[in-house]
Amino acid sequence: MSVSTSATTRRLAAAALAAGALVGAAALPATAADHAAPHRSAVEISAMQYDAPGRDDNSPRSLNQEWVDVTNTTRGAVNLNGWTLSDNAGHTYTFHHYRLNGRATVRIHTGRGHDTARDLYQDRRREVLDNRAGAVTLRNDHRRVVADFSWGRHHGGRH
Repeated sequence: MSVSTSATTRRLAAAALAAGALVGAAALPATAADHAAPHRSAVEISAMQYDAPGRDDNSPRSLNQEWVDVTNTTRGAVNLNGWTLSDNAGHTYTFHHYRLNGRATVRIHTGRGHDTARDLYQDRRREVLDNRAGAVTLRNDHRRVVADFSWGRHHGGRH
C-alpha cells in the first residue's frame, strides 16, 4: 500500500467518524428531551399542622400550632414577595418583602407573632384550616400554582 493510499484511507476514516459524531450530537437533544425528568418546583409545601394539638379555642397558643412549612429545595434564595398561600375556604396569606434562603424552610403560623427569618405570622384571631379535610395552595407572584397539599377523606393526601 502506498503512502498516498494510506493517507486517503485515514482521511476517509476521519471524515466518517466526524460525520457519525455530528449525527450523534444532533440526535442527543431529542433523546434527552424524550427522557427528561418531570419538572420539580424549587419551592414546595413540605409539612403542615392543620389540626393543632389540644383544644381549638382560638388562643394564641392554639392558633400558632396551626401552620404550613414552605421549603426552598435549591441552593439559591427565592424572593417570595407577592406569593400567596391560600386554603380552599378562601383565606389567603400574602408574603411581603420575604426572601427564602436556599435549602431553608419558613413556617407560616395562623396566629399572631413577630416575623423572623424562620417564622411568619398571619395575625389571624381564628383557626382557618379544617381539622378533617381541606387543601392549601402556594402561588407565585404571577398567580401560578407552585405547590399544593390536601388532606382528609375527600382529598387523599399530598399532591
